[in-house]
Amino acid sequence: MDTADQLASAGTFHVLKIPLGFIRVLEWLFAIFAFATCGGYSGQLRVSVDCMEKARSNLSIGIDFAYPFRLHQVSFEAPACEGIRNERVFLIGDSSSSAEFFVTIAVFAFLYSLMATIVYIFFQNMYHENNRGPLIDFVVTVVFSFMWLVSSSAWAKALSDVKTATDPDEVQFLISACKVQSNKCGSVHGPRWSGLNTSVVFGFLNFVLWAGNIWFVFKETGWHKGASRLADGASEKKAGTFNQQQTYNQGSFDQSGSYNTQGNYDQPSEYSQVGGPTSFSNQM
Repeated sequence: MDTADQLASAGTFHVLKIPLGFIRVLEWLFAIFAFATCGGYSGQLRVSVDCMEKARSNLSIGIDFAYPFRLHQVSFEAPACEGIRNERVFLIGDSSSSAEFFVTIAVFAFLYSLMATIVYIFFQNMYHENNRGPLIDFVVTVVFSFMWLVSSSAWAKALSDVKTATDPDEVQFLISACKVQSNKCGSVHGPRWSGLNTSVVFGFLNFVLWAGNIWFVFKETGWHKGASRLADGASEKKAGTFNQQQTYNQGSFDQSGSYNTQGNYDQPSEYSQVGGPTSFSNQM
């Protein structure tokens, strides 16, 4: 029973037992984790500015940032340590394009996996009609595999840039007061990166899932079935040729055996003819 028959006979929950349906459900879940861990992230870091005049110091400056990581738009107030004024400082960097691209791929992958799973369960006849469903499914799976690889790689590089731009030790160099040796600046705590690190992991796991599912989708297309029929036909033709050759060899062997048998029968006759005159001369 091939995958099409298995899916047709499977119920709503039994579709998980079929590799094609099971992997689609995993793709659906992993896509949720990917865009949730990235798109829902918000972080904070804190730095301290200890001015020579203690009254102007600020030992806990909070800096908040979040998805889509347009860091050049993130600002905070820091003491100038000169007079009573504060200065507004902006972070450096913009990783929004890579982050939004990654989340967009995750959202569309989530929607397509959900739609494909529904089709596998309720619309099998329509899916295999004229072989259009498997072909479309195959092409989309290949495209999403490539897009997951590109978006995950881009997001991994962008995340490295975000970590550098929000490092408290790097942020201190943006504050004018920290450039004066009489003032002391330090980091209170940095952002937590576990959520964003997880998003990168889920991105590459999604690539592995989609790339691995290419084979199972390809098996449903007419290309694979046509190649299988050609391979079966070649095997049958080869087996028929072998049987014909074996029959021919058997017939040749039978003819050779008959010839040798008759030859053995004629030999005593010749011997009798030779022996006849010999016996006659002895009698003479």
